[in-house]
Amino acid sequence: MHAHFFQHVYHLHSHDAYSFGITEAGAQRFSCRGAAHTSGAGMVMAFNPDDPHDGRAAADLGYQYRIVHIGPDVVRELLTDVTDGRAVMPLFAQPALSDPVLRTALLRLHTALVGDAGPLVRDERLTATVTAMVGRGTTRPLRVRELERGGRTRTVARRARALLEEAYAEQIPAERLAEAAGCSRFALYRAFHAEYGMSPSDCQRLLRLRRARALLADGSSAAEAAAAAGFADQSHFHRWFVRCFGVTPGAYRNATPIVTGRSG
Repeated sequence: MHAHFFQHVYHLHSHDAYSFGITEAGAQRFSCRGAAHTSGAGMVMAFNPDDPHDGRAAADLGYQYRIVHIGPDVVRELLTDVTDGRAVMPLFAQPALSDPVLRTALLRLHTALVGDAGPLVRDERLTATVTAMVGRGTTRPLRVRELERGGRTRTVARRARALLEEAYAEQIPAERLAEAAGCSRFALYRAFHAEYGMSPSDCQRLLRLRRARALLADGSSAAEAAAAAGFADQSHFHRWFVRCFGVTPGAYRNATPIVTGRSG
């Protein structure tokens, strides 16, 4: 949810999930675990499952915030996978946190969930968020079981990349990519980043951009290139093309015959 409240008052309640409220503007006052707390702009409210709490505005301008709920089963799955199999659920000792890393991870996850992000991006941001929540501000730190260094990491990453190159225009679920790599999706993210310096979704987008660039050079319109390369819409394609190549798709297409020496 993304909301701006002025007079709304939350009655005492709890959730059956981890709940994170990211305060963007104003301030919210709430009671939790027998104490009063305030979350101002830039802070994170972190509620453990079944943490009773209420809430109301702490400023005349109210408060604007985003909230994300993450089920315990999702957290347990990730922890079981990246540890030695004995997952210990994390608990937040304090419900109001000033943690830029956790806040950024939550905002990126929220944006992916409410936007048009593909399944691979959503899964990656969920993994990053759970890792951040366990590694920062909780009472039980995460001890990650790493893949064997060297050959094993390289093999896993290259298997995943081969699938991305073959099916760059498709929406590839994380499970399919992990199956091709021969490991869990959480282990895959670490191995892929170690080998290529980027996430699988970043790599897939780059492969799409390269394909679209080649189509533009062959005379395709921006709309045709975007669709053929697997972009959901032309505006998304345009934005990322400029970010990565510094020119618009149209400018690149118009300049290509001059750069390559071709005519027509």
